[in-house]
Amino acid sequence: HADESRKMFSFLRSGKNKTFKPIKTHKKEKRKKLSDYAKATLGSGNMRSAVVLPKGEDLNEWLAVNTVDFFNEISLLYGTITDYCTPENCPVMNAGSNYEYLWADGVKIKKPIKCNAPEYVDHLMTWVEGQLNDESIFPLQLGTPFPKNFQQIVKTIFKRLFRVYAHIYHSHFKKIIGLGAEAHLNTCFKHFIYFVHEFRLISPGEQEPLKELIDALMGKKEKSESKSSK
Repeated sequence: HADESRKMFSFLRSGKNKTFKPIKTHKKEKRKKLSDYAKATLGSGNMRSAVVLPKGEDLNEWLAVNTVDFFNEISLLYGTITDYCTPENCPVMNAGSNYEYLWADGVKIKKPIKCNAPEYVDHLMTWVEGQLNDESIFPLQLGTPFPKNFQQIVKTIFKRLFRVYAHIYHSHFKKIIGLGAEAHLNTCFKHFIYFVHEFRLISPGEQEPLKELIDALMGKKEKSESKSSK
């Protein structure tokens, strides 16, 4: 795993990549420490222990830290394929032929609209960025409580971020291989999905477009292979 991590970081520094949205930093000291802790645990190679709530820590703070870190991760990953994810190549936002996503944020766009993939991802990442920048949702001041519906907002963010992964895997995986980034993509997604499962952030139905991959990454490969042997 250490070798995989080294490859991952050399890929990130290689200059092939650009972030889709500017990287967000942790402005709250507590969150920065938690983020550093998460990265250190992740480096140990044990994905399960990297996602569990650290002893004595606040669940909402842990969710907040990881939401920002996963947003940055996906922004970086999508940034590597923006030259290929174009309105011409991706006229709809989909994850294979069975899943198409329509965009609505409930505020600016209330009725779901059909978009090409780059438009959809732009709407989605701009919306997530807006949530992360809103101090009434992600408070920065010590002692300011999280809103009562915080965990519901986090679930919506993760559900939407998952769709970017689903589109990358279904539409751009060959390109990712060509860039030498597949190990990095798989490591990032594995971390993401372990975190999602630990805190039950995305419903099984929403995970369906990547079900076989998820089963394989989480060690349920045998079951999925026996089901899908056609």
